[in-house]
Parts: sequence; C-alpha cells; structure tokens
Amino acid sequence: MIGATNVGRDMGPRLSCRLKTGLTADCTAVDYDEETGNIAWTRPTFGGNLLAVIMCPAHRPQIGTVRPGVFKKGERKPENQPEIIREAISVKPERIRTRLVEVLKEAGAGSVNLENAEIIVSGGRGIGGPKGFELLQELADLLGGEVGASRAAVDSDWIGHVHQVGQTGKTVGPKLYIACGISGAIQHVAGMSGSDTIVAINKDPDAPIFNIADYGIVGDLYTVIPALIREIKESRE
Repeated sequence: MIGATNVGRDMGPRLSCRLKTGLTADCTAVDYDEETGNIAWTRPTFGGNLLAVIMCPAHRPQIGTVRPGVFKKGERKPENQPEIIREAISVKPERIRTRLVEVLKEAGAGSVNLENAEIIVSGGRGIGGPKGFELLQELADLLGGEVGASRAAVDSDWIGHVHQVGQTGKTVGPKLYIACGISGAIQHVAGMSGSDTIVAINKDPDAPIFNIADYGIVGDLYTVIPALIREIKESRE
C-alpha cells in the first residue's frame, strides 16, 4: 500500500511496471479475501458515478495507492513492535532530470487543514453564493472547526479548491460533518462518508445526503444556521 500523495502517485505506477504486476490507484476502501488472498481495492470510476471493486488475482505483489484520510488512525499499542526498515537511497546528480524551480501556494491554503479537522462545516450549491460561506465560517469558528465545500461550490468560484471535499478534493473523516445545501452526489459522499456523525441541512427532503446522514434537518440553511449559532452562543453564556 502506497499513500496517494504527489510522490506516491508517481512511484506506484513505476513500481508496478518494474514488477510486472497490477496497480489500483486512488483507493477509498480496502478489503481482504481470506480464501483467495486477494486484496479487494475500491475506487471511484466513471467520473465518480460508480465505485468499482478491483482485484489482481494472477500477479503478485498486489499494489494500490490509498487516499490520505481514508482510514482513521488507530490507537497506538505499546506491545506492538513492528520491524521498520529504512533504506538509504542515493541518486547521482547527473541522473536527476528534473529540478524544483518554484513553489506556488494558493492564498490561505496553509491555514486549511481538512484532513485533521475534528469538525467540518461544508457548503454546496444550495448556499447560493460566496456570501453563504461567511455564515458557514462563523459556525465553524464557533465550533473550532474548518470550512469545507462541494465541487459545485468550488467550480462556481465561491471558495478556493483547498476547501473541496470529495473524489477530486480531500477525503476526510471528522468527528462531526455538517453538510449545508449539499445534495449528496456520490463524488462528494466518497470523500466524507467516513465521518463519525453527519448532520445534513437541506430544503429538499428527498436529497440523497439524507440517506447517509445521522441527523437531517429539512429547512432553509439561512434560517437553521443562524438559529444554531444563537443556541450555541447562549448555551456557552
């Protein structure tokens, strides 16, 4: 298993070609078939409209890159003492054909840490515009969380890409995920379904997001969220 990071996405395919075996990239779930010894790799396909389960039964080793944030960190057990092998790798300068010229960072990207956030307040197309994210930011600040977004909101330039949750964004697993005006497309669900508790706020009672939500509020988020903010402030006072 290789992390689906910038480095891992480069290394995985090269490694699988050298070893003449298969590679399943960008996995969101991993399972194991004890009978055959095959790993069942799950990844989004067809633009995120389906989740495919892929196996590599004829070749070994089995290789897959796994998205960061897909699995929750387990508790450390002192009695577990695995062997860690560290390889010292040296590459001669004349063999390096690329060089880092400049690093460009999106404004505000350094302050957004969705993968490690315990609370995320996320907005979708239903918030209606960039002003809606100011309201979500107020709630997130009050809860000590981060602001996320669906692809529809990011594509509309209402908020930066660093806030995007989903197949083409970040995969997250916070303790609390509040989805505001998000319909629940599979591309978005693939990135947040591992959350401990999901609260959905949407005017459409038939929105798919309610199928995975632990708590659902059918109503206008511009009525619900201000009321929620008031209740939190009053309870703290």
